[in-house]
Amino acid sequence: MPKQEIVSAELAEPNGHFAQATSAEAHGRFVFISGMTARNAEGGITGVGDITAQTHQVCQNLKAAVEAAGGTLDDIARVDVYVLDIGQFDAIHAVRRQYFTGVAPASTMVEVSRFVRDDYLIEINAIAVVT
Repeated sequence: MPKQEIVSAELAEPNGHFAQATSAEAHGRFVFISGMTARNAEGGITGVGDITAQTHQVCQNLKAAVEAAGGTLDDIARVDVYVLDIGQFDAIHAVRRQYFTGVAPASTMVEVSRFVRDDYLIEINAIAVVT
């Protein structure tokens, strides 16, 4: 499902890889993807202590989830990103640019104090519109 970036001249340009807003036609199915962490298919944690490796695993997990619903990463219209260290913003967005190559999703990123596993550095949930 093609999505479109919404740009307002009254807003500053995003400082990371995300859109100010996105629109997606609602004649598809909404797919709500739970928070994905660096947990790999075998149940282990990829990239303990490495935000880049964990972000790659999280993006791979998002990709697997949206593909299981019949979509692609291009169908993801919104992500919410939770990180232990907001200082890793640039590293996280460098990885996101490799996965979200079309119109970037709308996004929120917040620093949190803790995850359910001490080895997690990042968690991302998503909303996609899949036709």
